[in-house]
Amino acid sequence: MTRRVLIVTGDGGDSYEALYATQRLREAQWEPVVAAPARRRLHMVLHDFEPTWETYVERQGHSVESDVAMTAVAAREFAAVILLGGRAPEYLRNDPSLLSLVREFVQHDRYVCAIGHGIQILIAAGLIQGRTVTCHDHVRIEVDRAGGIYVSKPSVRDGKLITAQTWKCHPEFYRDLIACLDAK
Repeated sequence: MTRRVLIVTGDGGDSYEALYATQRLREAQWEPVVAAPARRRLHMVLHDFEPTWETYVERQGHSVESDVAMTAVAAREFAAVILLGGRAPEYLRNDPSLLSLVREFVQHDRYVCAIGHGIQILIAAGLIQGRTVTCHDHVRIEVDRAGGIYVSKPSVRDGKLITAQTWKCHPEFYRDLIACLDAK
């Protein structure tokens, strides 16, 4: 089995999620591969929480280099895919090649993971009906409408589907993901 994990994001993706993913996977001796619509430097954002705001705030984040274009990879080359959150999923979910790739991961019996708004890609791919998931609270209604079962927990595993609420849930999410990957 390959020791590679595909990380999908794009401009507007959450830089905490991208940086933590690559560093945590390397620490666990897995090879992270960042995929985006094109191979280039990505403009990332930071989503943070302010006490007097009813929603999160967005700030310019750290840049991240994508290693490969999404259209240049195949699921069989990876043990898992992680769909990062931030704003990127709101446009990535409209990319038919990405939706096909995510479905390919399911067909190859690989782990499929999403953090925060990354669930929007799984919804667009038609992969959460009847599945127990978590996500950013602001997209919970999309999960409900798509037939998913929302649970308010930091990280939720349903078979080979692993989801997390936000970057604040990285410890629980990566504990679940790494344990699953290393058990193979």
